[in-house]
Formats: sequence, C-alpha cells, structure tokens
Amino acid sequence: MEFVFNGFYTLISAVIVLLLGRFLVNRIDFLKRYNIPEPVAGGLVAAIVSLLIHTLWGYSIVFSSELQTSFMLVFFASIGLSANFMKLKEGGMALVIFLVCVASFIVVQNAVGMSLATLLGLDPLIGLIAGSITLTGGHGTAGAWGEILETQHGIQGALALGMASATFGLIIGGVIGGPLAKLLINRYGLAQAKTNAEIQNRDTHLEQNSDDLAPFENPHQVRLITADNAITTLGMFAACLAFAEFMTGFSKGTWFELPTFVWALGGGVILRNILESVLKIDIFDRAIDVFGNASLSLYLAMALLSLKLWQLADLAGPLVVILGAQTITMALYAAFVTFRVMGKNYDAAVLSAGHCGFGMGATPTAVANMQAITNMYGPSHKAFLIVPLCGAFFVDLINATVIQLMLKFIA
Repeated sequence: MEFVFNGFYTLISAVIVLLLGRFLVNRIDFLKRYNIPEPVAGGLVAAIVSLLIHTLWGYSIVFSSELQTSFMLVFFASIGLSANFMKLKEGGMALVIFLVCVASFIVVQNAVGMSLATLLGLDPLIGLIAGSITLTGGHGTAGAWGEILETQHGIQGALALGMASATFGLIIGGVIGGPLAKLLINRYGLAQAKTNAEIQNRDTHLEQNSDDLAPFENPHQVRLITADNAITTLGMFAACLAFAEFMTGFSKGTWFELPTFVWALGGGVILRNILESVLKIDIFDRAIDVFGNASLSLYLAMALLSLKLWQLADLAGPLVVILGAQTITMALYAAFVTFRVMGKNYDAAVLSAGHCGFGMGATPTAVANMQAITNMYGPSHKAFLIVPLCGAFFVDLINATVIQLMLKFIA
C-alpha cells in the first residue's frame, strides 16, 4: 500500500531528516570523523526505516517529486547567480586542468562499465548505463538516456536499471568523498582538524565578515540579509526557473537540447552578469548563498527520502559487480589522479571529495562532501569556485559528447 505525501508533508519530512542528520553527525564520532554530510546521514536512516516498514507491513510513501525538482533547480540557479565572470577568472588554469581530469574520468568510467559488462556476458550498453550515463549524469541523464536506449537500441528495462544505478551512485558518492579527502589530508599533513572552540571562533568571525565566504562554503554560518534582499533574490530565482522551463521546451529535439537544470544554471549566469556588468546593479550574494544552501540540503534530504532500497535489492548480480568496480575506480582515480594533478595540497583534497560527489552521484552531493570537509578543516575557496560550475555545467556537456561518441563506436 502506498501513501502519497503532498508538498507540505514532503517538506516537513525533509526538515526532520536534516535535523536527524545533524543530530547524528554531532553525536556519533564516526560520522563526524569521516565527514559524512548531514543529509546523507539522516537520509540513509530514513531509507532504512522505510525498507523495514515495507518489508514488515508492505507500506511505502511516495513523496512530492515536483518539490524535490524545484529545490534542485533553485540550487543550480544559485550556482549560476553566483558566477561573476570577473571572479571566474580566479579559477584560471586550475579550472581547465580539473575539466581535463573530469573528462578523462568519464572515458575511464565508461570503459570500466562496458568492459565488465562484456566479460559478464551482458550487452556493452548496460555497462554504459552503469557508467557515466547514470553515475556522472545522475537521475536526469539516466531518465533521458534510458528512454533512448529502450526505444532505439532495444535495451529492455534500461530506464529501471538507470534509476537504480543513479540511486546507488547518489548514496556512494556521498559516502566515499569525505573519508577519502580526510585520508589524503591526514596522510600528507595538509591541514589540522579544528577544535570546537576554533570552529566557534571562526563562526563568530564569519558572522561579522560574511563576505569572506565563498558560495556554498560553511553553510551553517550566519549571512546578514534583509527582507528586501530576500524578495529581490526570490524574483531572480523565479526568472531563472522560468527561463529554464522555456528553454527546455524550446530546445526539445534539437541539437542544443539540455537538461532543465543546465538551463537554470545558464539562466543564472546570464542574469547575474547582465545585471551586474551591463546595468550596474548590485547583486546580493549573501541572499543567494542562503537560498542556495537551503535548497541543496532540502534537495538531498528529499532525494534520499525517496530511496526505495527494496528496489536496489532486486538488482542483477552482474550490475552490482559493475557498480562496485565503479566505486573502487572512482576512489582510486580521485586519490591518484585528481589529487595529484591538482597539486597534492589541501585544495586538491577538497576537489577530490567534490569529484567523488559528482563522479558517482550529483553536483549537490559534491558540494555537500566539500562542505563537510571545510567545516572541519577550514575554507577552500578554490574548490568551491571550480566544482559547482564544473559539476553542474561543463560536465554535462562533456558527458553528452562522450556518450554520443561511444554509442556511435558500439553501433
């Protein structure tokens, strides 16, 4: 039997999950020590409870997908609205190098998936599904390509396999990123974990100097905003989402068709820089940051609330093998390639945590991973400059290109 939760009950449930996650991370040393994001900690507990209820009594809850999608779009719009072209120059060559790392990993990810699928006697396209389509691409890309693979390439159940693989990646991406970065930081002595007193002193400083914060960095810190700032910023978000909705419909079936969240991000970039550079209007970064961080946490909580672990249990054995291998590949690549290429320093460790997030799950997971690390060890402006734009915008363009080329190669 299914119970359907509307938007209000879904929002209440997500807030409870976030509060539970915060409580668990603060009380359980293991979670805090290994920098597990609060939405992941609370969401996994909620998913396990849902599994027990479904197994024992056959009940399940369907949460509002529209609300979850809306928060996701607001998060991506906030990335775009934070993208001042003048500040983006700070990324410089580091952004280019990171993009090369990401593009190379997409090829590796697909090679691992397709090779293992072939060895296990499966269609190589199933390996592509358990590769960058779902892991780097996430649920949105999984849904889009799942339909194509079913109708045009005859892969039965491609959509279901894609959704299950993307769900697996969302969980694992949030689990391995923090511990990996912590391991790198401790092994190379890159930073010292802050004591509670040091964290409180830092929080006090940031409350008084909130402009020191990079977008999405230290989400628990106070940002000083006014009602006028909030109203103006909400209007900007509405404009970004309206633009995204229009462009999604307008570009459907064309060569420049992109997922809605990419258009939301692009709309934010365009709006921000027209208002600031052309019209000389001040942009309220503090308000954007508050709404962006809140949307990020709520989106992740709702995504994990919607997990149906009993569906993952039905995955075929070979697919589990492929996904397990992809997890190991991601961790090794982040540790031995991303970390080293990006400089083997603290910023590189935080970037590695972010790469695990969107390489296995989604950009919100990447940002949550990095927040967990910087909250414990200190800021990394470079990582928070590079990862959100790379993971949300550039990676989807690269991923789409690689998938298209591999499909032509297989065909």
